Amino acid sequence: MTVALLVAPEGVEQVELTEPRQAVLEAGGAAPLLSTREGRIQAFDHLDRADTFAVDGVVADVAPGDYDALILPGGVANPDALRLDSAAVDFVRSFFDRGKPVAAICHAPWTLIEADVVRGRSLTSWPSLRTDLVNAGARWTDERVVVCRDGDSVLVTSRKPDDLPAFDEALVTVFAAS
Repeated sequence: MTVALLVAPEGVEQVELTEPRQAVLEAGGAAPLLSTREGRIQAFDHLDRADTFAVDGVVADVAPGDYDALILPGGVANPDALRLDSAAVDFVRSFFDRGKPVAAICHAPWTLIEADVVRGRSLTSWPSLRTDLVNAGARWTDERVVVCRDGDSVLVTSRKPDDLPAFDEALVTVFAAS
């Protein structure tokens, strides 16, 4: 299974990138890192710069059909930048159009809102996104992990880095069953 991880060139919460990626790799999958620009992305530990990571592909240049599932890590700046990039938004929407599973954590549902794929779905996020998600038609709940099977694709969401063990377990289980 090939699971794309999509992040902006700067602002992803490092642990929300590295831990789910490692979970996919440990489960025997491939986990290429996609971004809106080539080169390296700058990850953060909350507001402090952390490590950089090599980009495996530019979202505008790859085919969504080449991936079996999608992970959207959080970080405040990361999804805010992604939702302004039409290629990134189209890429995210295509997973829902194709019925492929998607996992998003923390602030990442901002990109889901922009892709107009949360209406009628149950999910969770960082608490400050609650109003945005409800206004976009989602059912928001404050739980460690929510697996929503409403619609053609399964959506796995979690609130924050503390939820990563539950998030990783759920996404690996959902992705393996797809």
